[in-house]
Amino acid sequence: MGEKQMIPIGEILDERIELTLHDMAQRCSVETGFVVALVYEGVLEPRGDQPEEWHFGGQDLIRLRRALRLQQDLEVNLPGVALALELLEELEELRARLRTLERHFPG
Repeated sequence: MGEKQMIPIGEILDERIELTLHDMAQRCSVETGFVVALVYEGVLEPRGDQPEEWHFGGQDLIRLRRALRLQQDLEVNLPGVALALELLEELEELRARLRTLERHFPG
């Protein structure tokens, strides 16, 4: 593989953020084609019909960064990225449910 790109971390995201296709690519230092590929793979779900009309939110930016890390660090292909993200999000949801149950039924 080629040289790895650095992914910016630590940015505070507003849930109401609106990003264009170009904004998303620029924030993660990737080509717009990579973002488009993630949309067609079902990893990202922008609002709008055509790429030039697409708008993404803060959660989409987080997913893009996770997808990029999976691809760069683990060399996972795009279908694998989609599956891994789905499983990671399901795991996070289950952990949150477990924490809620433990608060209501300690011990």
